[in-house]
Amino acid sequence: MSVAEPALQQQVSLLYGEHHGWLQAWLRRRLGCAHHAADLAHDTYLRLLVSGRTPPPGQARPHLMQIAKGLVIDRHRRQLVERAYLDALAAMPEVLAPSPEQRAAAVESLLRLDAALATLPALVREVFLLSQFDGLTYAEIGARQGIAVATVRKYMLKAGEACFLALDDG
Repeated sequence: MSVAEPALQQQVSLLYGEHHGWLQAWLRRRLGCAHHAADLAHDTYLRLLVSGRTPPPGQARPHLMQIAKGLVIDRHRRQLVERAYLDALAAMPEVLAPSPEQRAAAVESLLRLDAALATLPALVREVFLLSQFDGLTYAEIGARQGIAVATVRKYMLKAGEACFLALDDG
């Protein structure tokens, strides 16, 4: 353990003591659920520890709120992905439905793909989605987006690589 780690832990511990109740109440109002609020408040302080940085004096609440807002957004995105997957499963014949373990693995993979796509520039992501979900050809995408087919190819490679890396286990 480095010399800085105990100091960081002490700073986070102080922040926790001073602001945890407020943060959890803020999250509870925002989410409408005490259990989810408790989980996200915990995750907020965990993010502080992992980042190795604490907010400057007087900025604790805005800093904690910014982290917590990001976690709320991540939670919401996860729910959307899970809901879309479960809706797709509901449309399948029961005999073809995956096991609970397969469902959990599929949701995890979808979340990793979603996170990877979210890191891409908006136009690259849009090109990928137009190809994969709308079934447009590269020429159609190029015409719609006002870019060359070669650029569409380049963006598709970039998006494909991001997806591959997101799903690569090692």
